[in-house]
Amino acid sequence: MSAADKFLYVDRNMVNNPLAQADWATKKLVWVPSERLGFEAGSVKEECGDECVVELADSGKKIRVNKDDIQKMNPPKFSKVEDMAELTCLNEASVLHNLKERYYSGLIYTYSGLFCVVINPYKNLPIYSEEIVDMYKGKKRHEMPPHIYAITDTAYRSMMQDREDQSILCTGESGAGKTENTKKVIQYLAHVASSHKTKKDQNSSVLSHGELEKQLLQANPILEAFGNAKTVKNDNSSRFGKFIRINFDVNGYIVGANIETYLLEKSRAIRQAKDERTFHIFYYMLTGAGDKLRNELLLENYNNYRFLSNGNVTIPGQQDKDLFVETMEAMKIMSIPEDEQIGMLKVVSSVLQLGNMTFKKERHTDQASMPDNTTAQKVSHLMGMNVTDFTRAILSPRIKVGRDFVQKAQTQEQAEFAVEALAKATYERMFRWLVMRINKALDKTKRQGASFIGILDIAGFEIFELNSFEQLCINYTNEKLQQLFNHTMFILEQEEYQREGIEWSFIDFGLDLQPCIDLIEKPANPPGILALLDEECWFPKATDKSFVEKVGQEQGTHSKFSKPKKLKDEADFSIIHYAGKVDYKADEWLMKNMDPLNDNVATLLNTSTDKFVSELWKDVDRIVGLDKVSGMSEPGAFKTRKGMFRTVGQLYKEQLSKLMATLRNTNPNFVRCIIPNHEKKAGKLDPHLVLDQLRCNGVLEGIRICRQGFPNRIVFQEFRQRYEILTPNAIPKGFMDGKQACVLMIKSLELDPNLYRIGQSKVFFRAGVLAHLEEERDMKITDIIISFQAWCRGYVARKAFSKRQQQLTAMKVIQRNCAAYLKLRNWQWWRLFTKVKPLLQVSRQEEEMSAKDEELVKVKEKHLYAEEQLKDMEVKQQQLNAEKMALQEQLQAETELCAEAEEMRARLAARKQELEEILHDLEARVEEEEERASHLMSEKKKMQQNISDLEQQLDEEETARQKLQLEKVTMEGRMKKIEEDVMVLDDQNIKLVKEKKLMEERISEFTTNLTEEEEKSKSLQKLKNKHEAMITDLEDRLRREEKQRQEVEKNRRKLEGDFTDVHDQISELQAQITELRAQLAKKEEELQAALARIEEEAAQKNLAQKKIRELEAQMSELQEDLELERQSRVKAEKHRRDLGEELEALKTELEDTLDSTAAQQELRSKRETEVAHLKKTLDDDAKVHEQQLFDMRQKHSQALDELNEQLEQAKRTKVSMEKAKQVLECEKNELTIETQTLCQGKGESEHRRKKAEAQVLELQRKHLESEHQRMELAEKLTKVQAELDNVTLVLSDIEGKSIKATKDCSAVESQLQDIQELLQEETRQKLSQNTRVRQLEEEHNNLKEQLEEEEEARRNVEKQLMTVHGQFADFKKKVEQEAGCLESAEEGKKRLQRELEGVIQRLEEKCAAFEKLDKTKTRVQQELDDMMVDQDHLRQIVSNLEKKQKKFDQMLAEEKNISARYAEERDRAEGEAREKETRALALTRELDTLKDTKEDLDRTNKQLKAEMEDLVSSKDDAGKSVHEKEKAKRAMEVQLEEMKTQLEELEDELQCTEDAKLRLEVNMQAMKAQYERDLAARDEMSEEKRRALIKQVREMELELEDERKQRSAAVASRKKLELDLKELEAGIDMANKNRDEAMKQLRKLQAQMKELFRELEDARMSRDEILAQSKESEKKLKSMEAEMLQMQEEVAAAERAKRQAQQERDELQDEINNGTSKSALVIEERRRLEARIAQLEEELEEEQCNTELTNDRLKKAMLQSDQMNVELAAERSSSQRVEGARSQLERQNKELKLKLQELEGTVKSKYKANMAALEAKIMQLEEQLDMETRERQVATKMVRRSDKKLKEVILQVDDERRNTEQHKDQVDKLNSRVKQLKRQLEESEEEAQRANANRRKLQRELEDAIESSEVMNREVSSLKNKLRRGDLPFPIRRAITRPGPESDEESEPKSEPKSDTSEPKPE
Repeated sequence: MSAADKFLYVDRNMVNNPLAQADWATKKLVWVPSERLGFEAGSVKEECGDECVVELADSGKKIRVNKDDIQKMNPPKFSKVEDMAELTCLNEASVLHNLKERYYSGLIYTYSGLFCVVINPYKNLPIYSEEIVDMYKGKKRHEMPPHIYAITDTAYRSMMQDREDQSILCTGESGAGKTENTKKVIQYLAHVASSHKTKKDQNSSVLSHGELEKQLLQANPILEAFGNAKTVKNDNSSRFGKFIRINFDVNGYIVGANIETYLLEKSRAIRQAKDERTFHIFYYMLTGAGDKLRNELLLENYNNYRFLSNGNVTIPGQQDKDLFVETMEAMKIMSIPEDEQIGMLKVVSSVLQLGNMTFKKERHTDQASMPDNTTAQKVSHLMGMNVTDFTRAILSPRIKVGRDFVQKAQTQEQAEFAVEALAKATYERMFRWLVMRINKALDKTKRQGASFIGILDIAGFEIFELNSFEQLCINYTNEKLQQLFNHTMFILEQEEYQREGIEWSFIDFGLDLQPCIDLIEKPANPPGILALLDEECWFPKATDKSFVEKVGQEQGTHSKFSKPKKLKDEADFSIIHYAGKVDYKADEWLMKNMDPLNDNVATLLNTSTDKFVSELWKDVDRIVGLDKVSGMSEPGAFKTRKGMFRTVGQLYKEQLSKLMATLRNTNPNFVRCIIPNHEKKAGKLDPHLVLDQLRCNGVLEGIRICRQGFPNRIVFQEFRQRYEILTPNAIPKGFMDGKQACVLMIKSLELDPNLYRIGQSKVFFRAGVLAHLEEERDMKITDIIISFQAWCRGYVARKAFSKRQQQLTAMKVIQRNCAAYLKLRNWQWWRLFTKVKPLLQVSRQEEEMSAKDEELVKVKEKHLYAEEQLKDMEVKQQQLNAEKMALQEQLQAETELCAEAEEMRARLAARKQELEEILHDLEARVEEEEERASHLMSEKKKMQQNISDLEQQLDEEETARQKLQLEKVTMEGRMKKIEEDVMVLDDQNIKLVKEKKLMEERISEFTTNLTEEEEKSKSLQKLKNKHEAMITDLEDRLRREEKQRQEVEKNRRKLEGDFTDVHDQISELQAQITELRAQLAKKEEELQAALARIEEEAAQKNLAQKKIRELEAQMSELQEDLELERQSRVKAEKHRRDLGEELEALKTELEDTLDSTAAQQELRSKRETEVAHLKKTLDDDAKVHEQQLFDMRQKHSQALDELNEQLEQAKRTKVSMEKAKQVLECEKNELTIETQTLCQGKGESEHRRKKAEAQVLELQRKHLESEHQRMELAEKLTKVQAELDNVTLVLSDIEGKSIKATKDCSAVESQLQDIQELLQEETRQKLSQNTRVRQLEEEHNNLKEQLEEEEEARRNVEKQLMTVHGQFADFKKKVEQEAGCLESAEEGKKRLQRELEGVIQRLEEKCAAFEKLDKTKTRVQQELDDMMVDQDHLRQIVSNLEKKQKKFDQMLAEEKNISARYAEERDRAEGEAREKETRALALTRELDTLKDTKEDLDRTNKQLKAEMEDLVSSKDDAGKSVHEKEKAKRAMEVQLEEMKTQLEELEDELQCTEDAKLRLEVNMQAMKAQYERDLAARDEMSEEKRRALIKQVREMELELEDERKQRSAAVASRKKLELDLKELEAGIDMANKNRDEAMKQLRKLQAQMKELFRELEDARMSRDEILAQSKESEKKLKSMEAEMLQMQEEVAAAERAKRQAQQERDELQDEINNGTSKSALVIEERRRLEARIAQLEEELEEEQCNTELTNDRLKKAMLQSDQMNVELAAERSSSQRVEGARSQLERQNKELKLKLQELEGTVKSKYKANMAALEAKIMQLEEQLDMETRERQVATKMVRRSDKKLKEVILQVDDERRNTEQHKDQVDKLNSRVKQLKRQLEESEEEAQRANANRRKLQRELEDAIESSEVMNREVSSLKNKLRRGDLPFPIRRAITRPGPESDEESEPKSEPKSDTSEPKPE
């Protein structure tokens, strides 16, 4: 193994270690999460529920781990696998372990499906040499180990073969090796696809071959110098993304290239982090520039530059000086002229100099100044600008205000920001120009590119603690790239499954990422983050905070968007990307998106004297000026350039969309680069860091997609070879097709059909199946090996034992012979015998020789005869072989065409027979089921007759129920009328609220006008400041003239006049200022009046007060500002007076000094001209200011008049609203008094009522045996008390609400907002879930129908139960009537109180139990459907229960009316009970019979289910869902039965409320009557109020009309003011916000008004009800008092009668006990029977459903059989088409041959001699091949001959080369063909050494060539037919004579199959 091989190939000896395999199989190794190592290996020891006890492999420590956290481990067979998609256990731990093992072994490249994962080795590896390039050239991906060259070569080959554009996408973090791998890709392509075969003439002006490739390689150093920098993670980090597009021609040669860049980190040019560097070019230039160049570029030391904040940071192992020389050489190779190089370096130097510009803040103002302009001079010199213009443009740029340009003084911060922005923009433009220049150099060639390979080198997913705008762009790009990967993977999976004919529900995984992409890029509905950012850039006064708020409003409910949960969080919002949740901080996003510049400096650079700089800034019109950022209050100026302004987000989005469009049109190849550690150490890997990158790079996302399908694929032959040991007897002996064998093996393995699919050539498995098979295989192999070892040990032991036995016998023989020899050695005869014995054979030697000679002669004759026969037989054998081969080829050609069709036909026929048998069986079963169903239906009819008898008894009750329903309908009609009246009042209130909104809008407009006036005053102050600045300039000049006063003596008088004029102008300005003050005072008065009106408005609107107070505060601030202005103006006047005095002093001094010279006179004349110019400018400015001031005065006066009028109208509306408020407050007070009185009356009535109820209940206490009846009565009483308590609670709530109305307003507002947000969220969720619900509804319609049928059956049963309960209630009432007046009231009261407490506790327990049942019910429904479907079901069930309760109440009322009749018919009921007992006995007998039938049905059902399961297993997973639904349905039926029993218990409890219900109904009738009276009174009151409100509305409308007129006048005036007041639009925005808040407050007020009205109505209702109840309770109290007196009188009589009653009671008790026991038995039997009936009905329905299902399946089977017939016909037609296509292809082949012959005729006559010689050589080679086939036994001789002929051919080829060197074009073609001949000869040598397999190997090579060139398949088949006739030379000649330039790699696969066509096809 070479040095490079160990970094490419895996050591299979280490991988295939049997010890590791055994260890894995025995210990059950798994992966356990670990904080230190990511995952650790461990073995499962125990399983305890959801947890497992795992023993760690390294430490031996035992830990408890949840089963969900454990991940399976792959078998050792998959260790260090080259493609991780082949792993049988696809999980994070296995992927990390595989990458770690390969990385530690030096293998940095690993495949993961479509990905090639690269881990940075942090050292140089010997795997990028030219030998490695040649090794990968022309090889397929699976033939070679993973490498970037393999990816590049596959892209290049697929581009050449498929003529499809390719792309290679390299992504990863900084320092992962993206740029290095991009270099390797370019290096490989430059080596493989280089056109540098030979050189043209040196004097030719055209580029020589190879220069383009050299330039392409040299483009990297230039881009790295200007675009790369040192970071903490990487010493040569690319700070930009690039897409390199390499164009190729038709022949695969490079003809040009193009580079596009993305997201240059230009901020690095001005600042860097610690231990980092800016771009390399700065350090290269400062280190490597010579003295001359340093002087020309004005270079300084490192520490003198502020932008190089870290100084000279060196990179280890890198010399900046050498790299500077290399960069300049690369520029020369790129043919960049020297003047452009110098221009670029000047720009770099000027960027550094810009950082040295310092600004200082002036003392009295914020204006910036430049104390030292030396750096500015340097910058101006380098960029070709004027220094003064440059400094003026930075310190006081011209800004457009309206239609005029004004010079605005910049602050220190603004100036520094402008300089930094200029430096960044300059460097970015230079970098863009450089990329454009490189592209121009790479596109010099005139050849057109047929296709291209694109290499994308861009940053991967970035997740920091806080991420900014750049990270959002990068992550957005990676989302799009991951979507591209998912989409391509989906397409490849789909093609694979379609090719193999596998059924699979296709999922486009690319759509999983669409929501996140929409969140970022969606333009509208709702807009995405980039669209919202662009929108905020257009708005004035927009900030990052407003942008974050808008994003939260628009995208707050998005599934991929989240806000920070804690207030302390620094992040503004988060986005959930596919790689994880990313927090973003939106600081300076608006500035980054707009990327503003100082447009004054930009125009200077555009007009620079340096051509290079002016070319960089030629698109100066498309920049954003700093005035847009600083003011952003001039929409007019902004709109003028709207079409030209493009944000960074828009540009990047367009750029990315273009990139994605090109990538979608290519065939992508994905490379993912990974950092192993942050320390840059080789051989160290941080597991958590790698896992995060795998997640961010999408590798784990790709594995997730693999898991959805069938990731593990094995060819039939390999599957059979590896796993046939698990199924020893499944495959019969003899030949069998691989697919059939695999099917039999999988059947015997009994795998779940969902876990595998069988294709045309492979078996597909789900993840984890192969690991299971490997475990079983290991266990099987261990068993076999154990038995084999035992057998071997036995065999060895037996063999050793036999050997020992033989040794014993041999030893005995040796001992015996030795003993005999010792005896005979001294015997004389023995000695004689030993001496004579050798002499006995001498006489026989001649005879033996003669005999042997004769034998030799005979053998020679036989040998000659045999040789002759052999020769004859060989000749015959050769003839027979030729005939045999011809026949075999014919047979194979025919059998191959027909075998597939016959196999398909046989399969289809077998399938058809199976389906027909299944159909017959199903038809027979269906008939049996129909007979059984008819039998069951007849029994069901009998049961229904019995039920109908019971239903007849309920008909009488329904009549009484109808009467109650009529009464209910009348009451509902009345209630509807009342509700309609309430709705009318609500509509009126809504109209009033709308009018209020209009008023508030007008008020907000007035406030905007006020803010406009305020901002006008501010603008005046700015003008004053400008004037003061001008005056300061004049003072400076005067000071200069003080020094030169001798020279200015003659022009003193002129100057005096000029200064007097200036003073006059100043005085005029002062007068104007005084006038403005007066106007401002008037405005202040008007504003005070407006404030008074606004205060009055505030009383009308509770929340509007806050706004008006804010406006007052603003006005007070304005007054303070005005006072400050006055003070400043007073100071200015004082300052001017001082100046005047100084001027007078100057005049006196000038008169004193009268010496002058000629030079001084010239200076004076110059100064005079300057002074005159200044006077003119001052005059012009003064005139402009006067006009502006005059206009401002007029506008102020008009605006103040309008404000006064509007405020007066607001006062009027306020007074009217106050009156309305007082009326409402009076009504509220009255209501509170009424509620208090009602509460007092209620307390008294409750006290009396309790006494009365206690007395009544004491009379019912005598029957202690009927505890159950008493319980029911107590429950009734508790319910009545609960209703009364509810009434009291309502009253108390009303009181609380009336007191806390103001407090509740704010709470209601917040709740309304929350509710609105929740409604929006619910609507969005509904829209998203409706689609799901529709799908689920279709699936669950059948279940719903079954449930409805079950509910109908349950209702029938409930009706029957109600009749029985009614009879039972009759018994109870009779007992209660007989127990009328027995025991004293006091004892009963105490006991009843105790019982009431117990009953309340039991009620609570039952409520809790009911809640638990509801929870279980909801849980079951959640398992069946999603939450939305569950909610719908619950609502339906609740509504049904409420309806049933109403029905029960009606039935109870009817039963109360009929109770008297039932009391009289007690005897008859007892007789009926006896009859029912007999009937129950009959029913039990019928039940027994039904049980027998049911058992038979159960047996048949089990048989049917078994058959159905077989059918389901044969039909894949189609029936699983049905069985699961049936199971779920049965579970639901069991739960329904439980619910039925619970409902029956609840119905028993409901019956207990009968008496209380009767009392409440009587009370309700009285209360209704009184309620109607109160309603009439209320209606009258409401009409009066409505009239008053209508009057108020009319008054408001009149006021509104007046306001509209005034508003129209104000609008006309505002139109005039718009041109001058555009700066005040920011105030308008603030007013708009205030207006929105006011609108919100109005809405809240409306909601409060509605709630108050509702509460008032509820209070009135409750008041009326309480009054009615109090009256009735008073009547009851009076009657009860009278009864108490009577009861006291009758107590004595009752005591006398007590004894008699006790005797009667004992007798009645006996009778009642008998009756109750019987009735209880009857009821229990009745319930059992009804439950049994319901069960039988359910079973019948199940059987019907099963029959329907079987019918459906029969139909499906019939349809499938029809489809199979159709497919058979289609297959036959397709086979016919194939034959027709074959014939067409043969015709085409013939035509191609004719065309080739024509092409051969067109070849020039020069080549004919050479071609003839080559054909002769080819003929000789063919003869050699024939000789080799005939003489197989003499292979060595043939090898020697072939060697000699090979030498001759090589000499001839060399001669031909010498002859053809004159023609360069011909040399390329002939060299390629000679190489082909060499390769063929070398193959023939190898085949001669393997003579026994010569022809078959040639044929196999031919098949390989056929696979590589699928287009030539049919042509090869025709060549096979010609091989029989010996027509081989023609196709070879055709291949050689074919014209056109072809590369070595292209011609190689074409010539090989054609030379091999003489061999037969293997069997």
